[in-house]
Amino acid sequence: MTQYRISEAASLLGVSDDTVRRWIEAENVPVALDGSGRQVVAGDVLAAHAVALASAPDDPSTVGRSARNRFVGIVTNVITDTVMAQVEIQAGPHRVVSLLSSEAVRELDLQIGSLAVAVVKATNVIVETPR
Repeated sequence: MTQYRISEAASLLGVSDDTVRRWIEAENVPVALDGSGRQVVAGDVLAAHAVALASAPDDPSTVGRSARNRFVGIVTNVITDTVMAQVEIQAGPHRVVSLLSSEAVRELDLQIGSLAVAVVKATNVIVETPR
């Protein structure tokens, strides 16, 4: 089973080492000792904690969709030309870049600071792991 040192767990969750230590002290995250006597968090425990922590802003749209990957965020950049546009959305720690028509940008009134939802429906998602 994969195990993570406190600093690795903190990095993966985007929090400080001290935050992970507080979770351990509060018994929200169980730990074990590795062969060197260091505290480690089991991978499955860390994954469950990551899911429990994950909270995105409510999706402001009220339509049903088959796409499950929705990123609610704020528009941080819009570059348009006569035909196409590039829109960047910051959704929590995730930067999502979309290429769409300039006409769509105008119709949606997308501008820096706008609330937006990036909806991703992908049949090809690449998953990588460290060696």
